[in-house]
Amino acid sequence: MSTGLNSDSVKVDLKIRKKKDYQYIGLLYIVPWVVGFLVFQLYPFITSFIYSFTDLSMLKQPKFIGFKNYIDMFTRDKNFFQSLKVTFIYVLVAVPGKLAFALFIAMLLNMKLKFINLFRTLYYLPSILGGSVAIAVLWRLLFNRQGLVNIILSKFSIPPLDWLGSPDVALYTISLLVVWQFGSSMVLFLAGLKQIPGELYEAARVDGASNTRMFFNITIPLITPIIFFNLIMQTIHTFQEFTSAFVITQGGPLKSTYLYGLMLYENGFKFMKMGYASAQSWVLFVIIMIFTLLVFKSSAYWTYYEDGGDF
Repeated sequence: MSTGLNSDSVKVDLKIRKKKDYQYIGLLYIVPWVVGFLVFQLYPFITSFIYSFTDLSMLKQPKFIGFKNYIDMFTRDKNFFQSLKVTFIYVLVAVPGKLAFALFIAMLLNMKLKFINLFRTLYYLPSILGGSVAIAVLWRLLFNRQGLVNIILSKFSIPPLDWLGSPDVALYTISLLVVWQFGSSMVLFLAGLKQIPGELYEAARVDGASNTRMFFNITIPLITPIIFFNLIMQTIHTFQEFTSAFVITQGGPLKSTYLYGLMLYENGFKFMKMGYASAQSWVLFVIIMIFTLLVFKSSAYWTYYEDGGDF
């Protein structure tokens, strides 16, 4: 009798040991991610906050200066407010334009067409290539005074426009590059559209609803969670945009495209004021957090969830 009990206890012990071994194996698998997070994200995050209270430069040892960087930023640096203004306009133009265009393309690709999978792949390509320096250079070639865009306009007797040389137009021109990178948002919208039950549209047609009414009363409400997610992610990304302004216009003309990310780069790596650039990066972090919280708070009034829940 005791032998049976001993064997059962041994089996239980072996099961417990196996579970512990599996737990340790699981921890082993996430070690690379944890190390990468600590070294490449958490450590720079903390050190940049510390450096924001110093006069850190690549040419000398840092010295603690308190809130001087933040005070100078808001009282002496004219470029700071100019870059904020430009960045806010850039976000307000690029993000809604990108989401609207992505939804439009997603609705087209949701139709039952021949070679639809090929079209979906082609439309996703700009999202893969759009963030590269090479594509930004291509964009500059397309929109210069002798570029392809003006050549096409000339065929319709439209005089050439100074897309990148006019302070009134340049910012909207580089905003188009962000709108053109709609692939990731489009894929999410397409997935959301496919989850909408077809019975809802059939019932609406029976009641005599037009396509426009079905779009605003069925499609939009049911994909509001996707709109919410895309709005958050694209806003965060656009606030941090750097490549387009740096490669295409270098912040000109007359600083009309002087984005916040470009200002950070110049202060940190051109003027060697790493402490000041760190302070500016934390101000940008706070701005992004405020915008994100506002979107989260507002989502309770316009985001629909089938289970009735909200954030």
